[in-house]
Amino acid sequence: MNNENGKMYHIGLSKEDIKGAEYAIIAGDPGRIPIIANYLNNPVKLVTNREYTSYLGEINNQKILVISHGIGGPSTAICVEELSQIGIKNIIRIGTCGGMDLNVLAGDIVIANAAIRQEGTTKEYMPVEFPAVSNFELTYTLKTTASKMGYRNHVGIVQCKDSFYGQHNPERMPVSYELENKWHSWLKGHCLASEMESATLFIVSQILNIKSACILLSVWNQERRNKGLIEENTFDMDSPIKVAVESLKKIIGDKYE
Repeated sequence: MNNENGKMYHIGLSKEDIKGAEYAIIAGDPGRIPIIANYLNNPVKLVTNREYTSYLGEINNQKILVISHGIGGPSTAICVEELSQIGIKNIIRIGTCGGMDLNVLAGDIVIANAAIRQEGTTKEYMPVEFPAVSNFELTYTLKTTASKMGYRNHVGIVQCKDSFYGQHNPERMPVSYELENKWHSWLKGHCLASEMESATLFIVSQILNIKSACILLSVWNQERRNKGLIEENTFDMDSPIKVAVESLKKIIGDKYE
């Protein structure tokens, strides 16, 4: 869907704007986009429209788009849909999460290879039996790169939800019985962490036949706190950004050697 200028209606970009880029780094917070872009060569701001702020940079002489997707499934789905229409074929999401498994510490990297579809957007794409999984190549590269760089990291399943406060204050919700019972199920299933966009990213990418992966910073772990294992919150995104950029350097380098 285009606007009056021939650009994608929501993200405000066209194929010409991204100059042949096939790779995109996406993140929820528009304020995080210039920070990520500065890890690339020759970053240039493109446009800000609604929750979508975009920059174009380079890795190994290949154009890389960096764009925000907002909070939650609907805005993420729109972003992925419109990126696909202008030629993006590979997406890495950099985000934050709350740890669930007791082994996930604040400051750890969580690489999601699959997501629990406890949200609504993907139900308008595929039946609930269809799994939300990441692309193996991108995910494997994130994992090996994070380990090589010495960052403590975990690969596994994350919970993808629609309601931030439904997670953190379930007892005040009329459906508290459902939220709390499912939360305990995810814990028993060794779910690593909770966030709000990965399932949408994986499902929409699968439908559009593009590759996607997700790397997250654990900013806290409420289950560790519940057991008296107090640790400092952290919001320093340096480690997942560096891993994502180094991973793209390897992937692009391998492709164009």
